[in-house]
Amino acid sequence: MEGLADYVLRDVLTGSGGYDGCVSEFVRVTGSLLPERVYERDTPEILHGGHTPGGTPMVIQLLGSDPEWLAVNAAQAATVSPHGIDLNFGCPAKVVNRHGGGAMLLADPELLNRIVLSVRAAVPANIAVTAKMRLGVSDTALAIDCATALAEGGAASLVVHARTRDHGYRPPAHWEWIARIDAAVDVPVVANGEVWTVADWERCRAVSGCADVMIGRGAVSDPFLALRIRGLMDRSASGEEWPAVLRHIADYLKKLQAKAECLHEHGRVKLWLSYLKRTWPQAAELHAAIRRLHDAPAIQAVIESALAGMPGTSPSLQ
Repeated sequence: MEGLADYVLRDVLTGSGGYDGCVSEFVRVTGSLLPERVYERDTPEILHGGHTPGGTPMVIQLLGSDPEWLAVNAAQAATVSPHGIDLNFGCPAKVVNRHGGGAMLLADPELLNRIVLSVRAAVPANIAVTAKMRLGVSDTALAIDCATALAEGGAASLVVHARTRDHGYRPPAHWEWIARIDAAVDVPVVANGEVWTVADWERCRAVSGCADVMIGRGAVSDPFLALRIRGLMDRSASGEEWPAVLRHIADYLKKLQAKAECLHEHGRVKLWLSYLKRTWPQAAELHAAIRRLHDAPAIQAVIESALAGMPGTSPSLQ
């Protein structure tokens, strides 16, 4: 979720609790060794033992296509990412795929294997190397081959997004394919894709056979989804939770304003609201109210006014 799930949103979302861990936005690796300041800028959790402010472990994800440069950079990243190094073989973005990265690598299982072998050899044995993949580029013909290549290369676990690159994010997610991959490899497999609700999580686990599920856009659309899955909040969202969501939005904007290099706070807030609209109709109303605003303080004033006009209730905990 490049451009959305940066460290500010990771901070806000994991602050609610319920997560076993999180993965950074991918860090692009090309033909150079990235300086440590890149990680300090994009993954400042490294300054706190690799944890978000709420205490959730964070793993750095790398994206690239050259085994040697990925290995060199993974070795460097491992010195500041104690919980592991993740490799991205699933990004469907055109700008990434044009440079041979992300999901495009799924056309070449042998290269996937070489990348993981190189990274695994470069990273200390106590640091896990994991990978995220899709089912293929345009079809699923190489899905098992790719998963096997990654596992045999040394990936400690695989996250499988249950769509091809060409599927993009169009539903449905083909969770039955995750079950096939899980049966074919000897490492833990984590299911991913189209999990928006507790019911989706239950169906995903049942169809995929996986105990663990990664949530991405579902967590952005419902900041309390992890807590709902754990049975710590009501199973379904309700209007009574909106004040708590609004406080999350206000906190997000405040932290974006404190992020020195962030120049488009208004766009980030609108983007998050576009996801929240899936869960709360009030998000659509707020989005309409700030749609023409391009000034963070003006948006903050609208949010504060909305907060002032409602009771200070908290989400319903069970």
